[in-house]
Amino acid sequence: MSALHDPVLAWYDDHARELPWRGVQASAWSVMVSEFMLQQTPVARVLPVHEQWLTRWPTPGDLAAESSGEAVRAWGRLGYPRRALRLHAAATAIVAEHGGEVPASYDDLRALPGIGDYTAAAIATFAHGRRHVVLDTNVRRVLARAVSGVEFPAASVTRAERDVAQDLLPEDEPTAATWSVAVMELGALVCTAANPRCGDCPVAGLCAWRAAGKPSYDGPPRKVQTWAGTDRQCRGRLLAVLRDAEGSVPPGRLETAWADEAQRTRCLASLLADGLLVRTDAGSYALP
Repeated sequence: MSALHDPVLAWYDDHARELPWRGVQASAWSVMVSEFMLQQTPVARVLPVHEQWLTRWPTPGDLAAESSGEAVRAWGRLGYPRRALRLHAAATAIVAEHGGEVPASYDDLRALPGIGDYTAAAIATFAHGRRHVVLDTNVRRVLARAVSGVEFPAASVTRAERDVAQDLLPEDEPTAATWSVAVMELGALVCTAANPRCGDCPVAGLCAWRAAGKPSYDGPPRKVQTWAGTDRQCRGRLLAVLRDAEGSVPPGRLETAWADEAQRTRCLASLLADGLLVRTDAGSYALP
């Protein structure tokens, strides 16, 4: 057992947030929906949408029975709406290949549409208590500081980073699953990217970064996402018009959503290419 285990696990017992996708009452489908929604989206924004989805579609079969366009509509303003299409495709595959039950094995999860390494490991771990390395942004930051002594991890996961995480996994499956969510929670609540609360950290005395004097990050510039005026904002505005409409929308209505014709045309083309919109025979736009 690593010296980090006991204090982190004890801290989690006392400080874990009560979230609908955690605990014995949460279904594997609830966990899966949360993992799709939480990608690049804060918990506070996910909570109401997750609740609405689970009320409307309590099982993968319920979602698969409706059109992918309804999934896009219900996704609302969470952003990155292709996640809604991928979740719908995964639900359809679960019905066809797994009897409507979210599979427990990493390999079966990884084979579903739209599920990569992180999401497969997270669902197997958090929904089924399996032992896998789960490396999200929060976990990577905690391990970078506590073990490697740097403020931030590399831009993408390295083999050395994965080896550190693997070596730290407790051997016992249930304990390993709890450890994974505990480190994630520690990164979300205490070991934050900006202004980490080292005074509240259960492993402050063991932290290599703190022991080194908290050296500033000296790697490649970290990306800062912009929003205003970007194609992402334009796509979101155009999709919002379609989500609020009961049927198809003529091109003229979209002009009021985004004035720049060249950017609007480009974004409509990308939404069509991504399968988030379709063109009707009459030349209008609609959700798929």
